[in-house]
Amino acid sequence: MKEEKKEEQQIRKEQPGRRIKGQRIRDRLAIPVHETFRVAALLALVGGFLDAYTYLMRGGVFANAQTGNMVLLGLKIAEGNIEKAVYYLIPIAAFALGVFVTEVIKKYGAMREMGRLEHWIIAIEMILILIVGFVPQSVPDAAVNITISFVCSLQVNSFRTMKSLPYATTMCTGNLRSGTEKLFRFLINKEDKAGIQAAHYFGIIGIFIVGAILGALLCGIFGVYSVWICCLLLLIVFLTIRKA
Repeated sequence: MKEEKKEEQQIRKEQPGRRIKGQRIRDRLAIPVHETFRVAALLALVGGFLDAYTYLMRGGVFANAQTGNMVLLGLKIAEGNIEKAVYYLIPIAAFALGVFVTEVIKKYGAMREMGRLEHWIIAIEMILILIVGFVPQSVPDAAVNITISFVCSLQVNSFRTMKSLPYATTMCTGNLRSGTEKLFRFLINKEDKAGIQAAHYFGIIGIFIVGAILGALLCGIFGVYSVWICCLLLLIVFLTIRKA
């Protein structure tokens, strides 16, 4: 009870204009909307879709998983194929740039509240992905891969926690590690809360895979235009955050 009272006082301090009625509303207020599972699930769906899209339609590059691109970069250098090595370096640099830009926005932007920051990050993502859909395959893949890697880095650096749990929406190695750790705590240490947390992690992984499947299927039907499905998913996220 004391912890609940302390939590309620903290919420009242941070959001003085909000009325708090009951535990359910307190819980809802305690978790920002951009940290809810439904938002995380939609973003994971987008993450899996974009990886399939760039791999199948834009030159066999992973827009999200820069570790894979780093391995391919090393392989091309070992082969002496410097031109191809630079090709894999481009999305890595674009991803790093996106993280840097996000940090600049956080530090110097006028929209300092986290909720508002995520809101505008999603808007930027939608605009850039919409543009990508208009780029024909005759245009060098590097131009599109730079854009999508930049978009993915904005997303992964802005949406970093789900119900206070660190996670990622554009890659799943960390989610797999964390989910397995929570599963161990649930099964061996008998921590009930850890079981719910493990379910959240594995749920995000499953949804990411569904996104990749959806991307592969729709790429075969709609080609480069299939990426606009991500705009629709991001629009739902945008409206969800805005409504809150």
